[in-house]
Amino acid sequence: MKLAFLYAGQGSQKAGMGRDLYENYPAFRKAFDAAALDFDLRRVCFEDPDGVINQTQYTQPCMVAFAAGVTAVLREQGVVPEYAAGLSLGEYSALCCAGVFTAKSAVELAAYRGAAMAKAAEGVESAMTAVLNLDREALTRCCEEASALGVVRICNYNCPGQLVIGGEKAAVVRAGELAKEAGARRLMPLRVSGPFHTPLMQPAADALRARFESEAFGTMEIPVLFNCLGHEMGEGDTIPALLERQVRDSVYMEDTIRRLAELGVDTVIEIGPGRALSGFVQKTVGNAISCYAIEDCASLEKAIEAVKA
Repeated sequence: MKLAFLYAGQGSQKAGMGRDLYENYPAFRKAFDAAALDFDLRRVCFEDPDGVINQTQYTQPCMVAFAAGVTAVLREQGVVPEYAAGLSLGEYSALCCAGVFTAKSAVELAAYRGAAMAKAAEGVESAMTAVLNLDREALTRCCEEASALGVVRICNYNCPGQLVIGGEKAAVVRAGELAKEAGARRLMPLRVSGPFHTPLMQPAADALRARFESEAFGTMEIPVLFNCLGHEMGEGDTIPALLERQVRDSVYMEDTIRRLAELGVDTVIEIGPGRALSGFVQKTVGNAISCYAIEDCASLEKAIEAVKA
């Protein structure tokens, strides 16, 4: 068996996530509580009485804290991957798994990143839309034509038949109209608070560059596949530069999944609420990779049992 961990990104969050894991696993609690933040992480993640968990500046540290906790429990149980990757924000969790960040630094960086992205989105009338059943080339042409109205690009290459466009709202709407004319089966507007993974996130990239100058980066213990590449880093790449690019560049998840299959990965553990990434894996490589998704105690125990077996 060759195992990879895939970490969910923003959009998978939900109130109550991780509560049972926190109550039952000391290793989860230790990793989850490691960071120093300016809000009560447990209150937002486990209860969310103020309804803020879907706001970017709260979502991101909550998701990474959850992931760090699950990873700590898996490691304690002897379940360690040979590769790691994540969807957008999930890349920080993958780097934590690989030893580049501690749980504390990963969660604190995610909080900084979330706040920087929220600030970059202020005053921008933006939108993101999933486009189903249209190929990359055709959708790229739609975005190029619609760019006369503003910034619009393919920001997520999730899996065959599912691409996401984002940018300024008028341009995104027009690109969607052109996509339908070109044969797209369906358009699905996404509930997001900014034009993520587009050039409009340049201010967030600049803020991250400044933050990384004082950040400690550990040695990568296992290979991480990076969003903006769709594969492992090359000789001329650096982790800070790739993370800076990531916030404003497209996410190549389909390419990442295909690369994992090329590397011989036959089992994936998805870490995060829901099964979105497992769905991407199945649509990309079919049954070539078996998937186990962890979002609570029951699914954690099932994944550990299956992998150890």
